[in-house]
Amino acid sequence: MGGNSPLGRWGEEKAAAYLRRLWYRIVEKNYTTRFGEIDLIVRNSRYLVFVEVKLRKNDAYGAARDFVTAAKQERLRKTAELWLGEHPTSLQPRFDMIEIYAPYGSETRRPKIVHLRDAF
Repeated sequence: MGGNSPLGRWGEEKAAAYLRRLWYRIVEKNYTTRFGEIDLIVRNSRYLVFVEVKLRKNDAYGAARDFVTAAKQERLRKTAELWLGEHPTSLQPRFDMIEIYAPYGSETRRPKIVHLRDAF
């Protein structure tokens, strides 16, 4: 869910807070190029992680990860390559997904968060 809608921003903030608790540092949010947008770019001592956040009410129509198609993955890779061209790093790049299940939208008190490391 893109960071353009209030609910999308809420989901990305939940994901960012979750990652901070795991000792990741937020490097950038909503990095946008002509290829697409990366919701979050985070790092720890070993990895630079490009994170796709997917927010759903539930998994009745499939897991959130099922909505990240091969074409979307390719756009994310190209966007990440551009970011890396502008920000050289010795960290190992990785693509993660964070699924957030929030049955009551932003009113959900404890959304379920699923972190898929090295998702694609």
